[in-house]
Amino acid sequence: MKKSLALLALILPVSAQAAAQTSDLVRFVSCPVYRDTDSGRKSGCWLADDRESGARYDVSLSPYKPDWNHATLVEGRVAAAPPTACGSTVLDPVRTSVLEAPCPRHMLPAEGYAGRKFVLPPRNITPNAVPRKVVAGPFAARTFAVFFEFDRSFLVYQYGDYLLEQAANWLEAAKPKRIVVTGYAATRPETVSGQVLAEHPDIAAERAETIAESLRRLLPEATIETATALDAEVTDLPDADGIPGQSQRRVEIRAEF
Repeated sequence: MKKSLALLALILPVSAQAAAQTSDLVRFVSCPVYRDTDSGRKSGCWLADDRESGARYDVSLSPYKPDWNHATLVEGRVAAAPPTACGSTVLDPVRTSVLEAPCPRHMLPAEGYAGRKFVLPPRNITPNAVPRKVVAGPFAARTFAVFFEFDRSFLVYQYGDYLLEQAANWLEAAKPKRIVVTGYAATRPETVSGQVLAEHPDIAAERAETIAESLRRLLPEATIETATALDAEVTDLPDADGIPGQSQRRVEIRAEF
């Protein structure tokens, strides 16, 4: 399987026309391809080929980027945006998770495509010197969620850390009696692009501890407990952006009064 993945990026480019329709969910494993562009810093494109459908997708809008040394799990929805920026059908929202299988590095020239100039993502943390908006009550039991890459437990820059800060600001103002941090893992095996994927059971506890430790530093007076839940179910939490797999890979922060 690893050998076949390594050969994916060496095959001739597939069609840029996706069989899927706008808003359809696609999920596949691919060796990522980088397209260089001429529009300045951070304007290059990340592309990924779905060999089953014969489509090449633009996955550049993922909050976490592929690693062209490794295979990538792509999960996203087909956007109405034209493929003019990078030359491929756009996925938005989209997530790209780095897997262990190796891939060869593969870069395309600009070929006339402009790419995207860097803009701040919708979820981004403002500098510490900027005062935060005061959170007003009344306060009651509430649950926040933070999401993760497949089989990983680190906070994703300008996504996971943003969601954590939103929770911490509210918790600091609300001062609940206790905070329960529950780590979830998608441990049920699923076959994607002929590859069986399942998160390691220990990742649930690792995710819970990552968030709990962050909250302890941000809220040193808070009482924080941790728990785990395996075989995570799909949820409709809004910050998962309608991507089922992303909703499973989460930590829930529950405030109790």
